[in-house]
Amino acid sequence: MSHQEDLAAVQSRLDELVRRVGQLEQTVERLRASGPAAAPAAPAATVRTELVTIPDAPYDNALWTDSDDEGLGVRDRHAP
Repeated sequence: MSHQEDLAAVQSRLDELVRRVGQLEQTVERLRASGPAAAPAAPAATVRTELVTIPDAPYDNALWTDSDDEGLGVRDRHAP
């Protein structure tokens, strides 16, 4: 693919993005204008996010006993 074709493809995707953002802005304006009565009902179960503090102390090495290294297999063996 030439640079001209790459630029044309990027411009096309950028134009599509601008078009869709415009549509989204119009939808948001319409929803705001219709007032809170048109807002969807809150879901029955809401997801709560809580911050968890992770200590700086090193983990106990016993936690990793008999663990596999992801994608590499068992320790002390060669990867396939």
